[in-house]
Order: sequence, then C-alpha cells, then structure tokens
Amino acid sequence: MTMYGSAANQPGSGAPSPAMFARPAPVEPAPVELAPVEPEAAGDGLSGHPAVDAAIRSMTNAADLSPADQIAEYEAAYRTLRETLATIDQA
Repeated sequence: MTMYGSAANQPGSGAPSPAMFARPAPVEPAPVELAPVEPEAAGDGLSGHPAVDAAIRSMTNAADLSPADQIAEYEAAYRTLRETLATIDQA
C-alpha cells in the first residue's frame, strides 16, 4: 500500500520526513568578555616562592636561546613547577 499526500509524512507511516535529514543550524559561541587586568594585580610576575620565581625567570630568558636549549630550560622549569605543586598538595 502506497501512501500519498500528507499521510506519507506522518509519524509511523514508514516514510522519512524531511526533518530527519535537516542539518542543525550552526551554533555560534557566546562572546567572552575578559576582565581587564589592573597593573597592580599583574604584579612583577613573581609568585613569592623562590623556586617558582626562578622557573618563571628561566622560561622568560629561554626566548633568547637556541630551540634545543629552550627545550631543556622548559623541561627544567616544568620539573621545578611539578615538584613545587606536589609539595603544596602534600601540605
């Protein structure tokens, strides 16, 4: 039995409706407003923890090094930061 007309697109009729093949409208991400950073809040880039401050300085100074030396500096800074965070977690 073949259905014609509007009965062919009714739920349960066995015929696919065009809505089944429609693509959803793209969703645009909501704009994000970033709060301005006050100069006094930004500080001098130091954390107050000597090991962390040394790691930050070494990463800043690494920009002037060769890529191979940069990697070594970043890895050393990563180890320092990881160890420092581990001691904080244990406290």
